[in-house]
Amino acid sequence: MLAPELSPQELLRATSRSFYLTLRVLPGAIRPQIALAYLLARTADTIADTEIVPLEQRLDALQKLRERIPAQYAAPLNFGDLAARQGSPPEKLLLENVGSSLSAMQHFLEEDRKLIARVLTIITSGQELDLRRFTGSSAVKIIALETAFELDDYTFRVAGCVGEFWTRLCRAHLFPQARLEDSGLIADGIRFGKGLQLVNILRDLPADLKKGRCYLPAEKLEQFNLSPLTLLSPANEKKFLPLFQEYLDVAESHLRAGWRYTNTLPFGQYRLRLACAWPLLIGIRTIQKLRAASVLELRQSVKIPRHDVRLIILCSILACPIPVLWRNLFPGKSVASSHNLA
Repeated sequence: MLAPELSPQELLRATSRSFYLTLRVLPGAIRPQIALAYLLARTADTIADTEIVPLEQRLDALQKLRERIPAQYAAPLNFGDLAARQGSPPEKLLLENVGSSLSAMQHFLEEDRKLIARVLTIITSGQELDLRRFTGSSAVKIIALETAFELDDYTFRVAGCVGEFWTRLCRAHLFPQARLEDSGLIADGIRFGKGLQLVNILRDLPADLKKGRCYLPAEKLEQFNLSPLTLLSPANEKKFLPLFQEYLDVAESHLRAGWRYTNTLPFGQYRLRLACAWPLLIGIRTIQKLRAASVLELRQSVKIPRHDVRLIILCSILACPIPVLWRNLFPGKSVASSHNLA
């Protein structure tokens, strides 16, 4: 007997506790659209990560999902075979409920549907590129990106594009009349997403290497006389850590652009600013821990304790209405902002 399908809200609560917290603080006018885009992106992620399924079958499933997203009326998708191969209950739920997720698109305005379809098209293109790029990789056959452009392109496809989607959606529904320079806001929104993804890449470097994936470009590794196979060897620590610090600098620069983005939003948008601030503040705290870690500590995985996350959330809520306290939440140089008090 088939289990009843869950609504997007029920599905989100069951599959992502961390993002569900962020979602709850978002203004209601954009909450359903962002929730659905997130669920569909997570569904695509699950498809791409189901390694027990042959590559071509996963690529076919991603293509079918991408083609189905913008279609208001189309034959239902059935990912039952993929769902049956999931060891994680949340991932299984995502695939079993893809029909209800897609049906929810019909309740949105046409412009919102177009924004969701566009961002999901870009995200799934990044996932497909990743699958093809790392075909045949393993812990003893590590495949690295070739160039800095490939890394930047990847971070845009899987996260930077979300910053643009988020900005256009918020602009349309929350502050359409605010006097803001859209091109700069979108550019900072894209960097916001890229920065979060680069932090993930640097934090997850050991786990990715075990899977045969190296997102640090080969051209850069060569400059430091390093190779993917021996990247995290203690013997190479003196060569590796300067390279690692360079990428942490790039990630921090992107997050500072994200903080500028957050401070450019109309000051009265308390909920939206909090939703932006939490991943940024957690991200910069992660960078601080990564900077202080040795190679052996990096190999054990660096994580932010839950009590630190709770403290970040509490401090940001208390500081949100007070500009001077709010701006000082992000460590380092103060970020100039152009607050619109509307």
